[in-house]
Amino acid sequence: MPPIRSNWLLKIVLMLTGCLSVPSLCQAKQPNILFIFSDDHAPQAIGAYGSKINQTPNLDRIAKEGAIFRNSFCANSICGPSRACILTGKHSHLNGFLRNGNKFDGNQLTFPQLMKDVGYQTAIIGKWHLSSDPVGFDHWEVLPGQGSYYNPDLIQMDGKRKRYDGYCTDIITDNALAWLKEERDPDKPFILMCQHKAPHRNWSPPKRHFSLYKDTDVAEPDTLFDDYANRSSLLQQNEMSLEKHFHWGHDMKFHGDTPFPKFFASRHQNGEYNRMTDQQKADWDAAYQPENDEFIRRMKSGELNDKQVLQWKYQRYIKDYLRCIQAVDDGVGRMLDYLDEAKLTDNTIVTYSSDQGFYLGEHGWYDKRWMFEESLLMPFLIRWPGVINPGVDSDALIQNIDYGPTFLEAAGADVPAEMQGRSMVPMLKDQGKPSASWRDAIYYAYYENAAVHNVPVHDGVRTDRYKLMFFPRSREWNLFDLETDPQEMKTVHADPQYADILAGMQKRYRDLRTFYDVNTATIPATRGDEPRWRERDASMTKLARTGEFDLAFIGDSITQGWEGRGKATWDKFYGSRKAINLGIGGDRTEHVIWRLTHGNLGKIKPKVAVLMIGTNNTGHFQQEPSEVAAGVKKILDILAERLPETKVVLHGIFPRGAGPLDLKRLNNIAINQQIRRLADGERVQYLEVGDQFLEADGTISKTIMPDLLHLSPQGYERWAKALEPKLKQLGL
Repeated sequence: MPPIRSNWLLKIVLMLTGCLSVPSLCQAKQPNILFIFSDDHAPQAIGAYGSKINQTPNLDRIAKEGAIFRNSFCANSICGPSRACILTGKHSHLNGFLRNGNKFDGNQLTFPQLMKDVGYQTAIIGKWHLSSDPVGFDHWEVLPGQGSYYNPDLIQMDGKRKRYDGYCTDIITDNALAWLKEERDPDKPFILMCQHKAPHRNWSPPKRHFSLYKDTDVAEPDTLFDDYANRSSLLQQNEMSLEKHFHWGHDMKFHGDTPFPKFFASRHQNGEYNRMTDQQKADWDAAYQPENDEFIRRMKSGELNDKQVLQWKYQRYIKDYLRCIQAVDDGVGRMLDYLDEAKLTDNTIVTYSSDQGFYLGEHGWYDKRWMFEESLLMPFLIRWPGVINPGVDSDALIQNIDYGPTFLEAAGADVPAEMQGRSMVPMLKDQGKPSASWRDAIYYAYYENAAVHNVPVHDGVRTDRYKLMFFPRSREWNLFDLETDPQEMKTVHADPQYADILAGMQKRYRDLRTFYDVNTATIPATRGDEPRWRERDASMTKLARTGEFDLAFIGDSITQGWEGRGKATWDKFYGSRKAINLGIGGDRTEHVIWRLTHGNLGKIKPKVAVLMIGTNNTGHFQQEPSEVAAGVKKILDILAERLPETKVVLHGIFPRGAGPLDLKRLNNIAINQQIRRLADGERVQYLEVGDQFLEADGTISKTIMPDLLHLSPQGYERWAKALEPKLKQLGL
C-alpha cells in the first residue's frame, strides 16, 4: 500500500475533528466569558485584597481559583467614563465620554461588536449609565441612569420600561441567570456582562442584611480625620466629605428635614424609601428607626461632640455600604454555582471588577474621582480554568482599557490597532507575570470640573512606586512616594531629594500624554468653578438665546476687552451691526470648545463670526503649536457643524511680549503658521493683523498694549480699522 501523503492525512484529521471550516489546524474551543461588574466597589472591601472590615467568600473564590491583580487601575474614576473606557479600549478623550452626562457614541468601535463577528452571543444586564442604548449586544436590559435599589425599572430592547418587584442586585442576578439558562444559544460561546448598581450611593441594602454589623463597630480608616495639609490646596475645596456633605435623608436614612443643619444637609431625601411597598417600608423602619431615634436623642441631649458625630456618620455609611456589597457577593456565588451545575466552569472565563474604587472614609471622604489610591485602584479578579493556575497573585500594572483587548484575544478575534489598551492574555498564560515590554506606568485623567463634589480636573501617571499628579486649576504638581507614604499624606515634589525623580516622572507624564494622543487644547473644559467665569458664561448664553445677531466675536480677554478699553470703538464700528461679544478672559481653546457646545451659540445665526483664540494656551502652558492649532481647528469644525451658513474670519493670534524673540510671541507665530492653512478662502477666511500693533523694530509700544498683551483704546481702534474691509467684503 503506498504511503499516505501528508496533505491527505491532514484532511482526514480535520474531518474527524470537525474543524474543516477553521483556517488553522483546529483552534481551541472559544471560552465563554462571564463579566461581573459592580459600581464603586473598593478593593479594600474585598477579602482577597486583605479587607479588615468585611468578608466576601464568593469573590474570594474567584481569586483563589484564578488570579488577583493588585495594581489594577481605572483610566477615569467615575461611572460612565469608566464603562466607556472598557467598551472601547480607549482613554476618555478619544472615546468622547469624558464625564457623566455625556452621551456615548455607539457608532464607534467596541469590543462586544467585534466578538459578535467571531461567533459570540453578547448580552448586558444591569447598569449601563451611558445615556444611549447599548450597541453590539444580542440581548440587553439596562437600568435607566443610576437605577434604583428597590423595585427597579429596567429598560427593555423595545425602549419600554419594566418594573420589577424586589431588590436590584438580586433582580440583576436573576435576569442574568435566566438569560444563561433559557435564552442564550447553547451552541454558541457567550459573553455576558452582569453589571450591578451596588454598592453605589445611597447604599440601600436588602432586608436580609439589615442586621449585618449591627452590634459591632467597623474599624475606622487611619486617615478619617485628614486635614489635607502638605498637598494641593484644592483638596480642601472638596465637597465629598463625611463631615460636611452627607444628607440627612439620602445618605443617613432619616425621615424629614434635619434638626441639625450644622452636621447634615437636607436637600436630598431618601428616594429609595419612596419606591418601597408598605411591607418594605415597615421592614426598613423596623431596622433603622430605633437607631435613628437614639441618635436624635443623644444629639438633643448634647452627648455627642463633633468628632463623635463624624464617627457615627462613618458607622452608618460603612455598614450600609458593606451590606450592599454582601448582596453582590451573594449574587456572585449564585452565578458561580450555576456554572458548576451546568458544567460550564471549565470553559468559562469569570472576571470580577468595578468601575473604580471608592473612599471608605479615607481622607475623610466618600465617592471617587481623585487620583489617590482608594479611587484609582479597581478590583480585577479572573478565573480561567486550564490557563490560569489557582492562586496567582500579580503586581502587573493593568488598566480598564485592557479588558476589551483581553476578551478579544481570548475569543480568537483580532485586537484593533486603534484600541489603546493591551491584551493581558500572554500575561495570563504566564501566570500573571508581565513581559519585559509591558507598561511601566499608567496614565489617568479626570475631566469633570465644576461639577458635583467639586473635584478639580487633574491627570497624572503612576508607576510601581511613584505617583505624579498635575492640577491645571492651580498649576500645581504633587508627587508621592508610595513606598514611604502609602497613604499619600505628603507631596514631595518640592523636596530636593526627589528632584531627579520629579524630573523623570514629568518626562514620563509628557511621553505618555503624547503616546495616548492627549491634547488638552481639543478636550472641552469648563471653568465653572470660577464664579466670574460662570456668571459671564451664563449671561452670554442667555443673550445668545435671543438670536438677534449678525456678527459674533469669539475669544478670550482680548475679545472681552471690547467691553472695556475697546467700548468706544465697539460702539463706533459695531453698535449698529447687531454684534455679540463671546469673549471670556483667561480662556484657552478648550474653554471655547466647551462654551460653543454648552449654550454660548444659543439661537444665533450670525452672518460673520470673528475668531481669535490661543494666546492663553501659549501663556499658561507654552503649549506646542500643533496642539493649539488642533484646538483652533476643532472650534472651526464646531462652527461649521452648528453655523454652516456663517462666514468665519479667523485671526492670527496677536503678537505679545517685548521683542521679536520673545518666546511666547514666537510660539504664537508658530501657531499662526499652522492655522492660516485652515482657511479655505470661502467659509473660513484668514486675517493677520498683528503688524498693526508692532513698531518698526518689532517691539510693542505700551501705548498700544500696556502689558504687552492686551490692547489699549488705541489698539482696539487699530484692530477695528484692520478688520473693517473684511467685514464689508462679507456683506456687513
